[in-house]
Amino acid sequence: MPLLHVDNMTRSFGSTQALAGAHLSIERGEIVVLMGANGAGKSTLVKILSGVLPADGGTIHLDGHLFSPRSPAEAAKAGVVTVHQSTDLVGAAGLSIADALLLNRFADRSTPFFVSRAGIRRAAQAMLDAAGFSLPLDRDFGELTSADRQLVAIARALANRADLLILDEPTASLSGAESRRLFDILLRLRKRGLAILYISHRTADLEAVADRALVMRGGRVVGTFSRPIDFSSAIETMIGRKLEAARPDARSAAGPAIFEMRDISLLPASASFDLSLHEGEVVAVTGVLGAGKSRLLQAIYGVTALSRGAMFLDGRPYQPKNPADAIAAGVAMAAEDRHRSSLMPAAWPGNSLSATISLPHLAKWYPRGFLVGSRERREAEQAIARLGIKAAGPFASVWSLSGGNQQKAVIARWEAEPSRLLLLDEPFQGVDVGARRDIIRTIRSRTDRATLIATSDPEEAYEVADRILVIDHHVLRPAIGGAAGHPEIHGISA
Repeated sequence: MPLLHVDNMTRSFGSTQALAGAHLSIERGEIVVLMGANGAGKSTLVKILSGVLPADGGTIHLDGHLFSPRSPAEAAKAGVVTVHQSTDLVGAAGLSIADALLLNRFADRSTPFFVSRAGIRRAAQAMLDAAGFSLPLDRDFGELTSADRQLVAIARALANRADLLILDEPTASLSGAESRRLFDILLRLRKRGLAILYISHRTADLEAVADRALVMRGGRVVGTFSRPIDFSSAIETMIGRKLEAARPDARSAAGPAIFEMRDISLLPASASFDLSLHEGEVVAVTGVLGAGKSRLLQAIYGVTALSRGAMFLDGRPYQPKNPADAIAAGVAMAAEDRHRSSLMPAAWPGNSLSATISLPHLAKWYPRGFLVGSRERREAEQAIARLGIKAAGPFASVWSLSGGNQQKAVIARWEAEPSRLLLLDEPFQGVDVGARRDIIRTIRSRTDRATLIATSDPEEAYEVADRILVIDHHVLRPAIGGAAGHPEIHGISA
């Protein structure tokens, strides 16, 4: 008897059918990877299993008993623990990592009213040790990167006595070393009999941990692949068509230089480097977590200051004091964590697709302060057509969209107005293969600007860029190999 059995699961949102008779079974001691394009129904299925949403129809059996959790707490008590892709609810600014790790216990009525700081630290350290992670317990959760927030979420989930662990894109913001450490932990948990449902689009994840891969499309499971997994067939089943050549035709840097950095040091103790980006060129910067990818983009965007050096945009000195200066000069940026940096909260006005696109352009589009809904609607409709955004309409809440379509909305924001330099920090985080190709096609269709992309995944860099650079200890290194070939990037296979 399988630990989990989902039969004929259905769920609709208005006229949109997210699940259309999904079937799924997982055995104890099995790692099942769930694949599917954005909008295929993966997130809806996970939300039903974790008690966030009720199903419209179908049944779930957990260890032979009917299972219909009405909340995440009820699901966790039954043995189903979920780590979601967004870590906004894992902790908050002002809490230490130790506090964030123990939040669930603080909410438990069985926990003593008085808890010592030393006791909190001991309990939190034990959780980290069990997970195999190393984090500074006293650091403010609000200062953590997306990767460290993910580690906190996973460590807290592993501390629960779970029968089924659900992980939604757990390696999206992890370095290679952190991903390998997580894989080792999951394989040990599998040996102890834990069942794991693992949502991912990355072939490296499948290769490392998957016993089986299930492919969803149109709200149903349409393919099952056992080891050894045929990745090409699985992806073709996921997107519903044959794979095209992934590598774009590389363009030379023959156009004029749009942006230059000369004698740049990102930190006082780091060595200097130069950078030149040309019109129509897409350049990717890759490197391990903490190497300086995000700091490089933030310095160009006016979020952080350079330690030394000068920047030039179209031959003129460029010294933005803040992002508003950068935008005014023609520099746009989509930051790493779209949920925190690019999307208005779901409960606030302005969380629609049209408002998401128009937000940074309000002063330019409506100089007299009067919003014109037709302008926003027109831009959103064009974005839906151009990027293939799957939404109910231009005024649909951006939070009703899948992760890939949310990212397309963020990209559409900077496609709505001309720019000379587009900065993208981890633009493919939590984005499936089909949506990623739509975004790449849009990025590469623009020849009137330069694009600089920071990504921790060399495979993504290879797929999108004309040139690939490596950053190490906050210093850019020149790419090795030609853009039209298959370059080896300082020991990282692209």
